[in-house]
Amino acid sequence: MPLSGLIVPPGEGRTLSTPAQHVTFKVTGEHTATASTFEVLVPPGFDVGAHTHGRAEELFYLLDGELEVLAFEPEVRTADSWRGWRSADGRHPVRATPGTLMLVPPGCPHAFANLGDTPARMLFQVSPPTYHETYFEELMEILGATGPGGEVDHDAIARLRVRYDIEQITPLRHDAGARQETSPTP
Repeated sequence: MPLSGLIVPPGEGRTLSTPAQHVTFKVTGEHTATASTFEVLVPPGFDVGAHTHGRAEELFYLLDGELEVLAFEPEVRTADSWRGWRSADGRHPVRATPGTLMLVPPGCPHAFANLGDTPARMLFQVSPPTYHETYFEELMEILGATGPGGEVDHDAIARLRVRYDIEQITPLRHDAGARQETSPTP
């Protein structure tokens, strides 16, 4: 049988959506053994929280909007917020604009947050595929069950992340309070 590639037109792919996040699966473990690829819409007020993965490598490419991002080991890991983190060599969280790429090796603390008033859109890849696909499905169920004030079940997310080899360092947030924190200046 001849080999065929995969073409996923704009707006196509399986989409999972909640008020906290909108994820479209573009390439999954069904298509490749190399890396899953997702298009992610990050709403204002969403902060994924600083975390690490023991085995996964991730790549983020910002298409639209702005995000605050970090990908480094800080001198001190604080449990409340990653926005004031600094590395021993002077790195700090930065404002990502369209065209910014962030590559995260296994074990590297990383985070992103939308501090603005408009959604941000990014392409997200993770290697190896499959386990992050299932993680997104389960995370979206939890985020979809948030209360009227945007309250997230942090205990359920903590249990989920342990199952998927994710060490959460600072909390995931989805609220206006995440936008009100000021970004550190270089």
